[in-house]
Amino acid sequence: MTLCLIPARGGSKRIPGKNIRDFAGKPMIAWSIEAAKEAGCFDRIIVSTDDAAIADVARAHGAEVPFVRPAALSDDFATTGAVVKHALNWCADQGAMPEVLCCLYATAPFVRATDLAAGAGMLGDADYAVPVTSFGFPIQRAVKIVGGRLEMFDPSQYTTRSQDLEPAYHDAGQFYWGRSAAWLNDVPPFGPGTVPIHLPRWRVQDIDTPEDWARAELLYALLTSPGLSAVSPDR
Repeated sequence: MTLCLIPARGGSKRIPGKNIRDFAGKPMIAWSIEAAKEAGCFDRIIVSTDDAAIADVARAHGAEVPFVRPAALSDDFATTGAVVKHALNWCADQGAMPEVLCCLYATAPFVRATDLAAGAGMLGDADYAVPVTSFGFPIQRAVKIVGGRLEMFDPSQYTTRSQDLEPAYHDAGQFYWGRSAAWLNDVPPFGPGTVPIHLPRWRVQDIDTPEDWARAELLYALLTSPGLSAVSPDR
């Protein structure tokens, strides 16, 4: 069995109610649920939440909410790994342990069904398949502010041409395909057992602050404008 788990706790402080706040005409979590349904690679789509309003919205858009997430896993310090393990242990108690679990974030309006399906096909014999995107600027040329002045993290790279520096990538923050055994055994999702799923930078946006939300709305408006139909989200 292949399970899609969408963690969506209540009580967000920086963006109150962000998991079900309207984004481009529908609750934010609906974008993730609909992408998971469209991907056609999941036997079950479950939302893990402690919040009744989130549960109602999730069910209305076609996801299961078969349990209430414990309060101990619903505060600001709860980790994704702990939430996934709780869901897997619940499945085990029900006699329905999945072989593979994809953790899909509730605030990922730019996730595509095709990316989710691609991740399923890329897992192969790896522990995880994780979407990544490249940094827009060479991280080797990064600077910091010390005592009000600029200082390079690595001064030895000052004269190195940008095109000669090794490309660097970061987690796209949308979803994580992983084998249940890897999740349960706390295998790190960033390591030799993980294969990358490459995403373009223009489809990656964290949504943790009001500024992030505003940027995501602007990006969505741009990607769905008639003049950019070639790159607009293909739902």
